[in-house]
Amino acid sequence: MDTIFTLLMVLIMIASVLLVIVVMAQNPKGGGLSSTFGGASSAQFGVQRTNDFMEKATWTLGGTIIVLILLSVVITGKPSQVAPAQQQPTKKEAPAKQSAPASSTTTTPAPVPAAPAK
Repeated sequence: MDTIFTLLMVLIMIASVLLVIVVMAQNPKGGGLSSTFGGASSAQFGVQRTNDFMEKATWTLGGTIIVLILLSVVITGKPSQVAPAQQQPTKKEAPAKQSAPASSTTTTPAPVPAAPAK
């Protein structure tokens, strides 16, 4: 089980590095968020759109990373069967000895009333 987790982690790292390379290789002047907030379209400035291969590679690598992560959670996230805990014998302690009161006066228990005779 540990080797499968290690293999999946290596594949996730490779796909992540490839995703970073593909994203860095793309033309940064494409539409994206910059055109959304700037209000200018990329066609006005003559910037070419990112070619289809780079876009497909980005989506494919992103999807691959997500699938590998979910697969690693499903495969390695199963709870293992644990042997039932053995009950250990309970330790019984002797009651603490009661010492005589520290004061010099001794108390006597209250007398028990006698039952009336019939």
